[in-house]
Formats: sequence, C-alpha cells, structure tokens
Amino acid sequence: MSDLSFAVLEIRPEPYAAAPQLTARLQLTEGTGAEVHAVALRCQVRILPQRRGYGSVEETGLLDLFGERGRWPTTLKSFLWMQCSTMVQGFTGSTEADLPLPCTFDFDVAAAKYLNALHGGEIPLELLFSGTVFTKGQTGFTVEQVPWDREASYQLPVAVWRTLMDQYFPNAGWIRLDRGILAALGRYKSSRGLTSWEAAVEGLLAQATADVPGDRP
Repeated sequence: MSDLSFAVLEIRPEPYAAAPQLTARLQLTEGTGAEVHAVALRCQVRILPQRRGYGSVEETGLLDLFGERGRWPTTLKSFLWMQCSTMVQGFTGSTEADLPLPCTFDFDVAAAKYLNALHGGEIPLELLFSGTVFTKGQTGFTVEQVPWDREASYQLPVAVWRTLMDQYFPNAGWIRLDRGILAALGRYKSSRGLTSWEAAVEGLLAQATADVPGDRP
C-alpha cells in the first residue's frame, strides 16, 4: 500500500487565468517506493483566523463575521475557503504539482469579506487532502484512497491576495444586489443623466448624508 505525504512549497497569483486564481505548488512524496501512475487529488482549503492577530482597523472589517472583539474566543473559528482538485501525473519517490485555487471577490462570500479586511501579515491556511491513487499492482492497476488524515499548512502573505485582486479588479470591488434594487438604481441613474454606477451611488450617498441632522452645517 502506498504512503503519500504532502507539503505546500508556495502559493502565487496566476497571471494568465480567465478569472482570479491562486496556484499552490505542492510536493507529493510516496514513502514506500511504489510506482504511482496518477493521483486524482481533491483538496479542501480552510482558513484558521484564530491563529493570527488583528489591528483595530482590521477589527472593524471583521465585525460582520465575528462580532465584537470580546466575542472572538467563541466566534473566531476555522472555516472553509474553497474546495478544488487536480490530476497529478505518475511518479516514483517525490514530485511537484500545481493545484489551482479559484478565488472570488464577492463580499457576500465570507472568505472574500475576511481576506479583504486584512491589511498585512499572513493568512493561516490548512489544506486537507483526499482523492484516489492509482499504483502498479501484480495484475495491473491498483486503486487506493488518499488517507483521510493527509494535510498541510501554509502561511499565505496577505500581500499575495491583494496582488491577485489588484491584478483582476484594480481599484474595484463587487457587491451583489437584488434585481429589483438594481433596476431602481438604473432608473435613478438614467433620470439624472449619470454616466456610471459609481456616480449614481455617490449621488445617493451625498443625499443620504445631507439628510442626517448631525451632518448639516
């Protein structure tokens, strides 16, 4: 029976993908000397927010996710970032392979909201591996499962995440709106002859600020 172990060598932004993607460079090691024909690899990537510190500005951005700082001992728990997969070609001993990590900048997704709130340092990650291993048997191929306890950790610099988002969405972000609200915003934009969605939102914000008694001159 084969004995696989995993390590993450680096995680880098993918410059030529159609959508935002990080690429994890993995090292796979087979410890028994068996000839591996292929590995259909699956991976669950989790964020461990309790394993780093946060500044006061970051605390404000994390309020929606974890509540006030006093609640963090019970709310700051690991959570799923993504599930991904790849095929690893045959090898004996050790090999390296790329694992695509597709990312989103949708702030309705907890991971994107969390990552956007960070201003520096590193993001503690835990990669949990599973999948199918094809090895050479006495009468042909042998099919085995990657043991459930195979995992690896990695400290992803926040700068890597920000570089990726700046590459695909320079000076921009995304929010999802109900279709009715989007239609109403479109009517507001057209009725005032505004040329962009940003101008429409700015106009509404300026009006809302003017309607707050404490903000009046």
